[in-house]
Amino acid sequence: MDGDGAIDPWSSEGDTNYSRIVNKFGLQKVDPSLLPNPGLLHRRGIVFAHRDLDVAVRCIRDGSPLGVLTGLMPSGGMHLGHSMVIEQVKWFQQQGADVTVAVADLEALATRGISLSDGRRTAIEEYVLNYAALGLDPSNSSVYFQSARPDVQRLGFELGRRTNLSEFEAIYGFTGNTNLAHVQAPMVQVGDIVHPQLEDFGGLRPIVVPVGIDQDPHLRLTRDIVAKTHWFNINPRKSGGLTISLSIQDDNSKIFGVENGGRINREIRASIFQRVIEIVSTLGFADSIPNPKHGILEIPGATNSDKYSIRLRLLGLERELGGLGLMTPCSTYHRFAPGMTGGKMSSSKPESTIFMNDTIDTMSKKVKRAVSGGKSTVEEHRRMGGDCSKDVPFKYLEFFFEEDDTAIYDIKREYESGRMLAGEMKQLCIEKASEWLEEISEKREMWRDRIGEFLAPDSN
Repeated sequence: MDGDGAIDPWSSEGDTNYSRIVNKFGLQKVDPSLLPNPGLLHRRGIVFAHRDLDVAVRCIRDGSPLGVLTGLMPSGGMHLGHSMVIEQVKWFQQQGADVTVAVADLEALATRGISLSDGRRTAIEEYVLNYAALGLDPSNSSVYFQSARPDVQRLGFELGRRTNLSEFEAIYGFTGNTNLAHVQAPMVQVGDIVHPQLEDFGGLRPIVVPVGIDQDPHLRLTRDIVAKTHWFNINPRKSGGLTISLSIQDDNSKIFGVENGGRINREIRASIFQRVIEIVSTLGFADSIPNPKHGILEIPGATNSDKYSIRLRLLGLERELGGLGLMTPCSTYHRFAPGMTGGKMSSSKPESTIFMNDTIDTMSKKVKRAVSGGKSTVEEHRRMGGDCSKDVPFKYLEFFFEEDDTAIYDIKREYESGRMLAGEMKQLCIEKASEWLEEISEKREMWRDRIGEFLAPDSN
C-alpha cells in the first residue's frame, strides 16, 4: 500500500494500515455478537470489516438463498495465508450458503505469464486438493476455470461499458505502460463475482466474497459497476422513509415510456408504476406516494432495513423487463497473518510462511527462525514479559492452530507475564502446527482420487 492509501491487489509487499483503509473506503466493522455461530476468525477480530454483511446474515437467519464466491490464483504453492479465506468460505457454507470457486487462470496468464495448462494443474493439485482437506463440502461447491466459462467473459465485456480507464487509474493506479491484458483482468474478475446470480448458476441471490483487504479494489469496482446497471434506485426520503426512482438508461428508456423527444407515454409509465406498487404493497407497505411523471415512488413507512427486501423484488422485476437484475456483492475482509520473517507472507518467499505441503522438519526450522516477541535475555524476559503483538509463533497459534479461545488467552497471559519463554512459545507452535499439517496431509490423500466431485461440469 502506498502513502495515499491505494491498494494493489497484485502486490505482496508492504504492510496495511487497517484503520486508515476502513475510514478511507467506507467499510463497516464486524461485530461478532451479531453473527450466528461466529467462527474463530470472527471471534478474534481477524475478520474485521465488511460491506453489507448484514444482508448475508439476514439470509442465514431466514434460511433464504445465499452464495459465497472465492477465487484462487493458480501460481505458486498454497500456504497458511490462503487457508484463511477457505476457513471463511467454509463458515458460510456451514450456515447454508452454496460455494463457487473461481480459478483465475486467465488472470494468471495476463498478469504472471502462467499457461492455461500449468494453471489448471496447479489449481487442482495444489489448491482444490487442499480445499477438500480443509473441509470444504463438495455437495454444494463448484470449482470452475475462467477460460472455460464464456458467461464470465461475456459479463465482463458487457459490464465494461459501465466503466473507463480513468476509473481504473484511480482504483488500480494503472498507467500508460500497463499492458492491456492486465487492464482486462479486473473486468474478468467482475464477471467472476457477478455471474453466480445468473439463472444457470444459482439465480438471483446475495453473493458474499470473503477476501484479504488487498482485494478490495475488485469489490469496489464491481459494486460501482453493478449499481450503475440498476433500473430502480432506492434512496432515503428526506422526511423519512424510502424513495424508489426510475433510472432511465439507453436500454430501458422505451420500456419506461420515454419516447423520441423525451415525451412520456403515460400509459406505459403507469403500467410500470403499477408493477412497482404491487411489489411494495405485497411487502406490507400499503401507503405509497406515486409520481409517475417524475419517475418517483415514495414509501413513508419504509426504513433502511427494508431496502434489501425491496431491492431483491425490484431486481426480479428488472429481469422480467429485460434488464440484468444484479445485486451488488457483499464482502468481508480479514487481517493478514504476519510473515515468518516480518512483512507479509508470499509464495515467492518460502521462508516467509508455512506451506500446506511442508514437512514437519521444514516447518519446525521456519518456526525456530521466526520473528519473536521475546526479550533478548531470559532474565529480562522473566521481568518484562514477551510481546504477543510482535511474536509470529503466537500469531500463528491465534490465527490457525489453536481453536480454544480460553487456551489462547492463557498462552497470551503466560507469555506476557514472562512465565512462558520465547523458546517455549515456538515449541508450542511447532507442536500444534505438526498436528495440523499431519491432519491436512492425511485428508489430502483421502480426497486425492475424488477431486472431480468439486469441479463444475464445464471444468471436468
